[in-house]
Amino acid sequence: MLRYPRTATAALAAALTALSGSVLAAAPAARASADPVARIIVAPHGGQETRSAGHHVTTIQQAQRLARTLSGKADVVVSLAGGTYRLTEPWKLTSADSGRNGHTVTWQALPGQKAILSGGRRVTGWKVKDAANNIYAAPVPKGSDSRQLYVDGAPAPRAAIPVSRSDVKITPSGMTIVNPALNYLATLPDQNRIELESQDSFTDRFSPVQSISGSTITMQQPAWNNNNWGYDTFASPFAGGALQLQNSYAFLKSAGQWYLDSRAGQLYYKAAAGQDPSHSDIELPRLTSLVQISGSYTHPVRNVTFQGLGFTHTTWLEPGTSIGYANQQNGTFIAAAYPQPADFITSCRSGCPQFEATRNEWHQIPAAVQVSAASGITFSQNTFTDLGQVGLGIGNDANAHGSGIGLGASDIIVSRNTFTDNSGAGIVVGGVQKDAHHPSDPAMVNRDVSITNNLVSRVAQDYKDMSGILSTYVTHAVIEHNEVSDLAYDGIDVGWGWGANDPGGSQDYKNRGLYNYQPVYTTATTLSHNIVRYNLIHGTKKVFHDGGSLTTSPQALAASCPTTTSTTTTAPSASTWTRAPGT
Repeated sequence: MLRYPRTATAALAAALTALSGSVLAAAPAARASADPVARIIVAPHGGQETRSAGHHVTTIQQAQRLARTLSGKADVVVSLAGGTYRLTEPWKLTSADSGRNGHTVTWQALPGQKAILSGGRRVTGWKVKDAANNIYAAPVPKGSDSRQLYVDGAPAPRAAIPVSRSDVKITPSGMTIVNPALNYLATLPDQNRIELESQDSFTDRFSPVQSISGSTITMQQPAWNNNNWGYDTFASPFAGGALQLQNSYAFLKSAGQWYLDSRAGQLYYKAAAGQDPSHSDIELPRLTSLVQISGSYTHPVRNVTFQGLGFTHTTWLEPGTSIGYANQQNGTFIAAAYPQPADFITSCRSGCPQFEATRNEWHQIPAAVQVSAASGITFSQNTFTDLGQVGLGIGNDANAHGSGIGLGASDIIVSRNTFTDNSGAGIVVGGVQKDAHHPSDPAMVNRDVSITNNLVSRVAQDYKDMSGILSTYVTHAVIEHNEVSDLAYDGIDVGWGWGANDPGGSQDYKNRGLYNYQPVYTTATTLSHNIVRYNLIHGTKKVFHDGGSLTTSPQALAASCPTTTSTTTTAPSASTWTRAPGT
């Protein structure tokens, strides 16, 4: 279901009047010409004159149904009036929404106006809860859940407290409290909503608590086990590893923090001195994806453009479940239980043969706007902001797509968009599982993806292990003239697999035991002919020491076309790595 703006602005009225008197009146003649254009306006409270022309609708669903009837006979342009369109379920576009017979379908904001697609609800009804600590409370529907909150257009931090590694001792089932100052944790309610985060060398891990009794903290499984084997783990980070306990009312210590009591339907916010949240726009996400563009491999979505739209207000909930976020690198994580040796915390702290069973089954963080099984899709001059995951996901693995269909993205253009204040990466192209590098169907290949002239800044704010732009197994990705800045980890990363899936395999991974669980491939991966040049990358590596402003997997360089050597402008302190140690 979609909800729409309740009022039309003066600019909208003027625009509708002009369009009804000229564009719409001329529409029948235009459709009869050699290059017909059918125009549809979505305006919940537009003028009657446009209604009589038969091109005015009041909802996106109506526009979508009308566009389907017209897209085989004309280029269709759907213009959304200015305002915030609140989605209560993801907007899904299938092959039925394609431009057909050589025609295109364009979804855009009405010229001169801002049309925002939001997956959130505005929170109102704020009252003082704790005057001494300036904590306010507001009602939300019981059962509401989110890992993000946005205040006046910016992400607000969850209630959290730092924990020294000397305060706790890691155990196979969780932690033992060593510092008596933390003994109060056993008295807290809703203990299974508390999470532990560890920011390590190149991983950013989340694991939820199961229960706390006395000095014993028991963690949920398989999140805890999966976060403690492999590389750069909770128990054995390569370089320190800052710990935080998150998501309890008791952790509301700093201005701007918030806590959601899902069961009671209460949202708490610790305001700054002199701030009244009633005077702020506070948005609580309710959707875990915003737009799903996905056909099938035989009938992909074709020839659709999104221009001048805003995408905002989503969340991603899986890290708070028993799966947690057993982060491996750049938005990938282990999502199931696997057999482990009894002493896995020590024997597998820098990898072990059993860990290699997980490698080709890692999952990817889903995107707010998802594109798979699609061709000829363009994103131009849009904004992707205040999103609780990756902004735009193109041809990721099936597990990262709400449609259940992954990969298969071709002829995709991403140009002149802005990505900012998102929890995950700005853009992720490609998958990491078997069908991404050795597809079982040729239609799965991700190919011909152009990412140019975009601004990607202050993304990966919650899942800090992610780069601004990531391209994995893609044939002919062009990444150029983008500005990428202000990141905890890398700027632009290209490639995946570290040679493990290349012809003949990798001796390193033979030694690790990877090929006990997957074949040594004799054919090349889909990663080839990629171009990365003329990008401005600055302000990276603000949290993690591993990686680089521009990072490539070795086979990404080997598979690139020799005539398109990668060149990128970076800040003076930036570095380029070809591999993350230990991965």
